This record gives sequence, structure tokens and C-alpha cells, in this order.
Amino acid sequence: MKRRDSRSAATEGCGRPQACERRDNRQRAERTAGGHCGFTLVEVLVVLAVLATTLTIGLALMLTMLGNLKFNASVRDVQSELQTARLKAVSSNRPMRLRFDCPAAGQFRMVELIGSPGSPDALDAAANRCSETAFPLVPVGSNVLARPNQDGAVRRLRPGVTFTASMTIEFWPDGTAHADTGAGNPWPQIAGDALIRVTYKTMAKTITVNGVGKVQIQ
Repeated sequence: MKRRDSRSAATEGCGRPQACERRDNRQRAERTAGGHCGFTLVEVLVVLAVLATTLTIGLALMLTMLGNLKFNASVRDVQSELQTARLKAVSSNRPMRLRFDCPAAGQFRMVELIGSPGSPDALDAAANRCSETAFPLVPVGSNVLARPNQDGAVRRLRPGVTFTASMTIEFWPDGTAHADTGAGNPWPQIAGDALIRVTYKTMAKTITVNGVGKVQIQ
């Protein structure tokens, strides 16, 4: 008896080689369908837990980053308004003040001194001096002899950011910076540094103003 070669045995019962190949593919598909496919409940829960943890960490990092941006932007706003007040005092030849937590907490406004450094007007110390209702912005080109006509807009810290230390800074036309020490008028030139401290949650930065009007963030 002749021994059939392996090729003949493999193709027995299926005729042409193409038919055998289709049969083999079908059988493999059936074995796969009958075996393990998809995911178990435990595997799905593990994947969901990993995703939840990743999203939680990512959200926390994003909120921290946004808080840092908000805080740093507020600090720069205060620094910029101090520099603007000094520049305005020099360019307009009028004393300018920057008042903090005025007209409300977390707000600040650059205001013109209505009187003079040696003899301030009663309105210069008024509780509503920062109010844009009581002292609205004066349009450009208005009567330059009227006072005040150099006031700036009310600025606001970002939500959650606060002043934890501050004092009114008065800039003179020569660019020098002065602060009230309780010794009377005119206010003396700042000796050392005046401190404005801005805080957000656990973060804090200090803005310093020295007697010659230099403004820095520490």
C-alpha cells in the first residue's frame, strides 16, 4: 500500500487547496468564537478605577495651575497700578494716591489728591473717595483745572485673592513715594520699603515701594 504524503492527507475531503484554506479559516474563527473574548467585570472595574484616579490627579493639577495664574495676575495688576500712579503724578504734575481695599475689600483705585500734600482736602480722606459713583471717571479733554480729573478706574483682585497688608501710597510729581505715618501732613517720604502683601490660599507675595518710587515684587 502506498503511503499518502502529508499534503494529500491535509487536503483530503476538501478538494482544491483554496477550499481547504477557507475551511481552515472558518475553523479557526469558530474556535475563537467559542473561546475567551471581551473583558471580565473585574478588568473593567480596574480600568475605570485607573481612569478615575488619573482624571482626579489631572483635575487637581489643573486647578492648582489656574489658581497660580490667577494669583500671579493679581500681583502684577497691583504692581502695574502702582507704577501707573507714579507715572501719572509725574506727567500731570499732580499728587496721586493708590488706595487699597477701597471702595471695598479686594479692590483698589488710583485717585488724584484734591487738595495738596501739605493741606489735603476733606474729600481726600472720605470713605467714598474710591467710589466711581461719587467720583466718576472724567472724560479725556475735560476741564484740566477741575479736581479730581486724573482718577483711574476701580481695579479688582481675582476671586479668592486678598490684601493682607497694605497702606495708601502717595506719589508726588517728582516721582517720590510717601505714606501716612501718623505724623501729620505732608506725609513723609517712605523710609525703607512700604509693603503691600497679596495672598491666595497658602501663597503670598509682597510688593514693595521705596522712597524714590521704585516698585518691586518680592
